[in-house]
Amino acid sequence: LNLAKAKEGMTSPILFDGRNLFDPSEMEQLGFTYKSLADKPIEVAAGLVFRNGKLLITKRPEWSHLAGLWEFPGGKREANETIERCLHRELREELGIEVALGQALESVTHKYSFKTVQITFFLARLAKGEPRAIECAGLEWVTRENLANFQFPAADQRLISRLFDDPSLWE
Repeated sequence: LNLAKAKEGMTSPILFDGRNLFDPSEMEQLGFTYKSLADKPIEVAAGLVFRNGKLLITKRPEWSHLAGLWEFPGGKREANETIERCLHRELREELGIEVALGQALESVTHKYSFKTVQITFFLARLAKGEPRAIECAGLEWVTRENLANFQFPAADQRLISRLFDDPSLWE
């Protein structure tokens, strides 16, 4: 499908569940804007699931926004759902696990070119199940020392720095 031809007669990009059918940077070059998506933050919950001094990270699927990058497991909050309940649901759906949630360690709002995310990162302890890559491209248990070997989205960078700077989080 030719994006330039698709633009003819259109006033906004084609979206499916917030995912673009076209490359966002190409759409911006053709004059599409994402103002409505960028202005209202998408609420996301993410879990910092530690076990034996290691932290669970997951790889974003190839079909998703920021495909191939690593992240802390979690996902978007649904309407009428608390952010805590969201994290429980997402971890069950993506990894087949149950966790005991601890405190919210950090909250970050990050504006990408076409959407804004507000991520709440919770400390979590694995309570039931062994993580499986159900709705992600892969998973790893990483140490503080090898966390730098993985590429994360820009929205996670402040937390990554905190994880490097505070060894007590890994105990």
